[in-house]
Amino acid sequence: MSIISTRKDGDVLVVTSNNPPVNALGQAVRKGLADAIAAAAADDAVKAIVITCEGRTFFAGADITEFGKPPVGPSLPDVINSIEASTKPVVAAIHGTALGGGLEVALGCHYRIAVASAKLGLPEVKLGLLPGAGGTQRLPRVVGVEAALPMIVKGDPISAAAAERIGLVDKLVAEDQLAESGVDFARSVASAATHPVSSARTDRLGSGLDDAFFDNFRKTELRRLKGFEAPEACIEAVRAAIDQPFAKGVKTERALFGKLVAGTQSRALRHVFFAERAAGKIDGIPADTPVLPVARVGILGAGTMGGGIAMNFLTAGMEVTILEREQVPLDRGVSIIRKNYERSASRGKFTAEQVEQCMGRLTPTLDMNDLADCDLVIEAVFENMDVKKEVFAKLDAIVKPGAILASNTSYLNVDEMAAVTTRPEFVLGLHFFSPANVMRLLEVVRAGKTSPAVLKTAMALAKKVAKVAVVSGVCHGFIGNRMLSPRQQAANAMLMQGIKPWDIDDALTGFGLPMGPFQMADLAGLDLGWNKETSNGETIRDVLCERDRRGQKTGRGFYDYDENRRRSPSQEVEAVIAAFVAKSGQAPQSLSAEDIRNRLLFPMINEGARILDEGMAQRASDIDTVWINGYGWPAYTGGPMFWADTIGLDVVVGGLKAFGHDVSPYLADKAAKGERFNS
Repeated sequence: MSIISTRKDGDVLVVTSNNPPVNALGQAVRKGLADAIAAAAADDAVKAIVITCEGRTFFAGADITEFGKPPVGPSLPDVINSIEASTKPVVAAIHGTALGGGLEVALGCHYRIAVASAKLGLPEVKLGLLPGAGGTQRLPRVVGVEAALPMIVKGDPISAAAAERIGLVDKLVAEDQLAESGVDFARSVASAATHPVSSARTDRLGSGLDDAFFDNFRKTELRRLKGFEAPEACIEAVRAAIDQPFAKGVKTERALFGKLVAGTQSRALRHVFFAERAAGKIDGIPADTPVLPVARVGILGAGTMGGGIAMNFLTAGMEVTILEREQVPLDRGVSIIRKNYERSASRGKFTAEQVEQCMGRLTPTLDMNDLADCDLVIEAVFENMDVKKEVFAKLDAIVKPGAILASNTSYLNVDEMAAVTTRPEFVLGLHFFSPANVMRLLEVVRAGKTSPAVLKTAMALAKKVAKVAVVSGVCHGFIGNRMLSPRQQAANAMLMQGIKPWDIDDALTGFGLPMGPFQMADLAGLDLGWNKETSNGETIRDVLCERDRRGQKTGRGFYDYDENRRRSPSQEVEAVIAAFVAKSGQAPQSLSAEDIRNRLLFPMINEGARILDEGMAQRASDIDTVWINGYGWPAYTGGPMFWADTIGLDVVVGGLKAFGHDVSPYLADKAAKGERFNS
């Protein structure tokens, strides 16, 4: 069967794409569309045209695997121009998602109909790009600048109903009647004297949209996109739609697109896109490995982490039994889960009915025997190996054979936990990140005896609860926390060289990370692991805790905090650090922000190389996925390993040697050969 097929329904030509899985607009699709439009133009019996798609979706975007390759015509802009130039009306019949180039095709059509479940959007900004086939020029002309700007700059799709309200969709049709409705609609407009041409419209562009309008949009909408280049380019392109004729605006759009697609940020964000998809591909699992049925999940611990984990499964429609040792913390945990759902409902994420449905799937209990029939049990108890082993031994005796037992440990050896059970092949780690109901990352820890079916089931469950899952081997801290450790050591070493904590933190926030190591320490609490009875002022942290500077919770830590928890440098802390530096006999040093950044990040790259060398991560891009989704590493740099590739592995090796670190042989070898972590 050809990718683009045509059939006549009376005087209407139905043009259908069948390019699974998402009808990406690759060269064969583009050529097929162009040929079909040309054939319709030459056929006097055809009075109107409908463009539709087989499978689960309308065109869901360009084929980004073509980026960076020599172009093969026809180009998408040329195809869209030919659609728009048709003297016979063209109707886009949309289901699934019309995204990116798909929506640009629809904008080139004279009319658009959609089923109610459809979503429409221009998400190119999320790949560090902007719509490059006229989308930044046609969309404002069709729906107005106020509606178009957030769609283009933020990249979030909108519902078909919202699209109808703003004039992007002309008619909503029944889910099971899209094909017939498309033909009927096309026939109803075939005899009209004129048809709306998106590029020719000016009635929705508005007036009075000056610099203040765009500046206000930046202030209110772009705070979370700080550091990204594409959003500003999108704004510039939309301004061109107002200030320039269509043809000139398209040239502006293409120039901006060309600059972005050749830039480092877009390469990084495209790497992130493919990295997330590659993370789901697991080595050593036969294709015919079954996915085990999981209908009921048990959670040990109703605290912040346990409650957050439970919400993931409740939201996905699964039954959850949550266990605590005492009634008060159990009630408190259930109450927090409800409050979290109600807060989300107040923001429009859930209806009141959906909140009650989620809570109705939750069974709180004080009796571990109530977990007996669960298909998966996740413990989220205190991070202590003896406690974990005791829990696993009890669960093994109570929970039905064949059920999966998982630990939410952040650091500990999952093999040791599996060893106290009679079912080590059904044991693995599921490391959720806090807050577990919000953070996208899930580290799936493959223990030594974890069966392929259990690992495949865990990955499938991660997808069901909307997590980005990455497989790790068993090692201290797995992937993310293991790499965090050398960064903290480097930060502490710089303190002893007289570098101020705020200068260290600012070097990382300036790079794009959400916070630095000492901000993070204040947030977690400086007294974590600190013992008042045995403390003798040996470290800077000891002294701060002894002075009741224990972090944000006491209003003072490495920083002083106001009532809104805004940080400011502390003269007291500066004096404490100066005393330690003087006692050590070192002369205080001064480092640039770049030097500080490299001293913090290069040891992380080194540790990442060791993780790869040991086989604890399957691929470098998995490490990037962990750090972007679990620790807030700026996506526009591609993740730590991609960033190292960008600046050059030889630069990293040289820096590590200068800082006195032992360089991973794996890293040194790649640098010597001029290779990259990510091919």
